[in-house]
Amino acid sequence: MSSRVISPGPYRATKLWNEVTRLFRAGMPLRKHRQNFRHYSSCFTASSAVDWLHQLLCSNSNFGPDVTRQQTVQLLKKFLKNHVIENVKGRWGTEDLEDNNMLYRFPSSSPLKHIPCPAPASGPGSIKKRPSLRDKEGFFKFKSFKKQEKETLENIDPGLQEQGEGENHPLGELPVQRRELTVEDEHDIWRDITLTHLQRILGIASLDEVLDQRCINPQNIIHNMTKVNKHGVVTLDDKTNDLPHWVLSAMKSLASWPKYDSGEPSYPGFERDVFKTVSDYFYSLPQPLLTYELYELFINVLGLLQPHCERLAIEALQLCTLLLPPTSRRKLQLLMRMMSRISQNVDMPRLHPALGTRTLMVHTFSGCILGSAEECDLDELLATRLVSFLMDHQQSILSVPQYLLGAITDHIQYLQTVQIPIDSASSNSDVGDPVCVPVPMYAFCRQISGAEFEQQKVESSQKAMEELLEILLTDQNISEKDRRKKLKQFEKQYPDIYRCRFPSSDKDNGPHKKPKIKPPLLSIKKTKAFSIRN
Repeated sequence: MSSRVISPGPYRATKLWNEVTRLFRAGMPLRKHRQNFRHYSSCFTASSAVDWLHQLLCSNSNFGPDVTRQQTVQLLKKFLKNHVIENVKGRWGTEDLEDNNMLYRFPSSSPLKHIPCPAPASGPGSIKKRPSLRDKEGFFKFKSFKKQEKETLENIDPGLQEQGEGENHPLGELPVQRRELTVEDEHDIWRDITLTHLQRILGIASLDEVLDQRCINPQNIIHNMTKVNKHGVVTLDDKTNDLPHWVLSAMKSLASWPKYDSGEPSYPGFERDVFKTVSDYFYSLPQPLLTYELYELFINVLGLLQPHCERLAIEALQLCTLLLPPTSRRKLQLLMRMMSRISQNVDMPRLHPALGTRTLMVHTFSGCILGSAEECDLDELLATRLVSFLMDHQQSILSVPQYLLGAITDHIQYLQTVQIPIDSASSNSDVGDPVCVPVPMYAFCRQISGAEFEQQKVESSQKAMEELLEILLTDQNISEKDRRKKLKQFEKQYPDIYRCRFPSSDKDNGPHKKPKIKPPLLSIKKTKAFSIRN
């Protein structure tokens, strides 16, 4: 019997359910029992099932050692409800299960849940390998402004690469104009760069498998990364959405126990009442702090909580928590700091007669941190696993990733300062206002191969030069002498494009002779009519 690590991907919760079911059916010891003067073969008691399954869950890397015996009982109740097990009389569904000596057995039918088979990811957009952390800087390392500006111009006119920076372009200097970024453009950059890197960490073909991207608000990402205090905690523009004063006071009291306020009551059990007040408030919120919309995403990040992927899991949770509304992120930050300080406070009186302080923190607040909108079979166990990891690494996870902030701001700054050629002939001839050629933005929809990139580069460059040739032929502001000179230079630099425009020039005029460019008909002067009768 072996345990498998369920990696991130669609239907991960269902896969985990089937994995636990498979291990339980394959490994649970069965023997003959006697009950009410009758003998039952191949069965087990509820208590022995709790013992065996609890040990399995604690040693399983998908769940971890923070699973309690009570949570194991709750899972067995769900097994009974979903007909993974049945009592020895064949009853299941509406029956209840307790930690006692009642007898249960496995049904003959398979209890595994059906998992739809998604279409295999193919093409250049699929991601086959999860990157290492060392790829992070390379992924977000942008070229210098000057170099990027030069490459942008070379995409429009490859001749610039051959001429060098100090020489004049054979076609003359083109006017330039700076690109204006809209607010929507900047929002798209913040969202796309964040989600693209998150997808790379998870190693999945598309985030659509685990996240409804329509629910992602880029303003949340911007706020969570730029509006923080000196302690790294998010600040809110609207203070009415903050924690109530009495809740903040209670949390500070527990976090600084017993040095917060000497004027507080000191009756026995006071700290337990304060703790219950804080937990009651968080459970009264309309939804968990990690929100219902992001539940599936956080469940998939749990697939990275393995010994060799710990740093990747921290980075993935960093990005996931940036997607939260600022009010939820702030409450999560303050709650996790309180939980961490209470767990490390040796002076804190025992808050529960049976549970240790750390275990109590994890199991008390896991339900108000992570939960699904609909009933989920493993939500309690998965929430416990995630909150335990959050507590241990809350300082790193809930901080602003500076590499991401720098990459986004550098990219926006580049797009705001880059100079691009202006196609004056495409403008309105009456007004004469130049039309700016748009700078290609980053496209995060899919990756392309190197061959596709080179092909697109050649095609776009060729199209730009064809348009430039048409400008030289039709621009009325260019004298005939300059026109012929520039056409001669153009034919020398781009002979293939020139021959495509004048396919008969080689036969009729020779390799270096240019076709005669007739002036437009409207510019021909009218001549006086001649009559033979005169």
